[in-house]
Amino acid sequence: MTRQVTEWVNVAGDISIIARESGEVWFHTPGGTEENMDPFSAPMTGVGSAGSMVGLLDGAINLGFATIEKKLARPDPTLVGYVVALVGAYHTSVDTPRNLRRAARRFNDLGRPEVADYLEERAREESGHDRLALKDLRALGVPGERLVAKFIPEGIEPLCKRFYDLCVQDYPIGCIGYSYCLERIAALKQASDIEKVQAICPGDIDATRFLRSHSSLGSEANHVEETIKFVASLPANDRISIVRETYESALILAEGYNHELLKSEAEMLEELEQALGEALPPCRSLHPLKGGGHDARRPAA
Repeated sequence: MTRQVTEWVNVAGDISIIARESGEVWFHTPGGTEENMDPFSAPMTGVGSAGSMVGLLDGAINLGFATIEKKLARPDPTLVGYVVALVGAYHTSVDTPRNLRRAARRFNDLGRPEVADYLEERAREESGHDRLALKDLRALGVPGERLVAKFIPEGIEPLCKRFYDLCVQDYPIGCIGYSYCLERIAALKQASDIEKVQAICPGDIDATRFLRSHSSLGSEANHVEETIKFVASLPANDRISIVRETYESALILAEGYNHELLKSEAEMLEELEQALGEALPPCRSLHPLKGGGHDARRPAA
């Protein structure tokens, strides 16, 4: 009988994620076990597999989001909130090609052309996505270029900084973990999620270009699958670093997104209008102070 590949990575304190090629995944804490008796106390050194790698990467995301599970905000979608989300989408995508190419050049210098080629391909695929967010903002009547130049959501700024910092490292392998985290989360969005957003857009306006592209309806699912296969082919040290960064990025993503979701509609609108120095016409009809006292996180009926 062929022995199944088993991979493991310590990601947080004494918590390790263990995954088998068959798809089994569990979290491991050594407890009172003697270190020399714990088979997972030392870093893994063997080969990887797609089956075990998806378990490690998705386990890292789940573990990261588990830290905010009890305080996770789940407000109904509003147009103001969607404008903020589009601005955040612009900022997380505008520098992606440049950052990935910077990391690719570094791996070429290090004699790792296979990693450089992977990053270059990702840079090509991600080019122009920021323009989709701008088109959606303009479709809503929002001066997108001026808004993104003056405003970045507080919860998104740490995420952008994280990606830049990863890509300028001497050995920027962690940028793959960051990218996987964002693409995996995006791939979870279904047609029903897009329909909910479309329902709050005025009239027949189509302002879901970016969302459709970064959902299960776009290319994200293929990107996720390709990344899993690629990471599984890398040396153990690289796989460990990528899984750890997937976890760290999930922590930042979860905290940042939750930070924005916890804001009331009035708070978000005030931030947008202060940045622009003017009112946002498409959002005015949902202004919580002018809508008859409805819940600040819910659209007017």
